[in-house]
Parts: sequence; C-alpha cells; structure tokens
Amino acid sequence: MNGKRKVELFSAGCPVCREAEELVRRTSCPSCDVQVLNMEDETVARRARELGIRSVPAVAVNGKVADCCAGRGPDEATLRAAGIGRPIS
Repeated sequence: MNGKRKVELFSAGCPVCREAEELVRRTSCPSCDVQVLNMEDETVARRARELGIRSVPAVAVNGKVADCCAGRGPDEATLRAAGIGRPIS
C-alpha cells in the first residue's frame, strides 16, 4: 500500500451527492485519496456493481463499501410489500 487510504465516492452529481462529497472531503485527512466517481460513466457504474452498490451516494474505502452505504437500494420484495404491482381496488 502506498500510505494512502483510497476513498471512492460514487455520485450522480445531484444535491444529495454533493452534500456527501462535502462531508467526505471535510472528514478526510492527508492519508485519504478521495475520488469522486460519476455514475454516468459506464466504467464507474460497473465498478459500483462489482462492489454491490445499489444506490448513491455511496462510499467505498479501500475497496469495501462503508457500512453506512451497504445494503441500500430498491429490491422487488420490498417494493411489492409496499403495494407496487397490486391494483388498487
């Protein structure tokens, strides 16, 4: 390792993502190599999928999704439980 912590922020460029970028930059130190990655880029989106990222903003540190960002995102069972896909009668 080169003495730097690799911090990847996966972003869509929206206001919420920009707030997350501000937080990450404010929280980082000289040992942090912060990279803001645009999810519009297919290479970035592929990397996010490899890491299991399902929603943005999301942060990975040294290739591991931060606990605050893991396991989020829509899934079919949850959407169906919320009523999506069932006609209103």
